[in-house]
Amino acid sequence: QVQLVESGGGLVQAGGSLRLSCAASGRGFSSYAMGWFRQAPGKEREFVATISWSGGNTYYQDSVKGRFTISRDNAKNTVYLQMNSLKPEDTAVYYCAANTIVTIHPNEYYYWGQGTQVTVSS
Repeated sequence: QVQLVESGGGLVQAGGSLRLSCAASGRGFSSYAMGWFRQAPGKEREFVATISWSGGNTYYQDSVKGRFTISRDNAKNTVYLQMNSLKPEDTAVYYCAANTIVTIHPNEYYYWGQGTQVTVSS
């Protein structure tokens, strides 16, 4: 069992930056692939980024490539999402999730955090 808690969301102007953190407790964090997803009002939850258990492999949604960076620190049981050059369309609740394999499909993730709100003003 893994418990996930996101933090770092907030209100930022377009062009600004935020760093989201996802702290994990429980056993086996370093063996899980981790993902970030987001859900805007009235829309389905969508894939943002994922990282393998070792951190050696990362994948991004096309719209965030070059702006967002996913990373992890297994010693701290934490995964991060650095978000730069934020746009109003990035506004959403951001969730982290854990899985045994690297995948972009949210329904394949076992564990989820409660989410953190990111609002980007124009």
